[in-house]
Amino acid sequence: QVQLVESGGRLVQTGGSLKLSCQFLGRTFSSYAMGWFRQAPGKESEFVAGMDLRDGSTSEADAVKGRFTTSRDNAENTVSLQMNSLKLEDTAVYYCAASTLWLAREPNEYNYWGQGTPVIVSS
Repeated sequence: QVQLVESGGRLVQTGGSLKLSCQFLGRTFSSYAMGWFRQAPGKESEFVAGMDLRDGSTSEADAVKGRFTTSRDNAENTVSLQMNSLKLEDTAVYYCAASTLWLAREPNEYNYWGQGTPVIVSS
């Protein structure tokens, strides 16, 4: 059984930075691909960024490329999302998810989900 617990979401001004964390509770942390998704009010969930923990490869959506990066802490079984140069359109609830398959961009490819953490970007 795997549980994911996100933290770090809060209100931040445009241009600011924020780091979200996803605590992986369970066994075989490095056997998964970890994705970050977000869902804004009235919109569908979208892939943001992620890391395949098996080989360290990463992927970012075009909307966040160059601003968001994913990192890992093996000692803490944690994956983080560093978000810089935040924009109003980054406002959403952010979720981390774990997949036993690959670093996919489709939500239905993921087996486990966290409860989400809200990020609000204001001007």
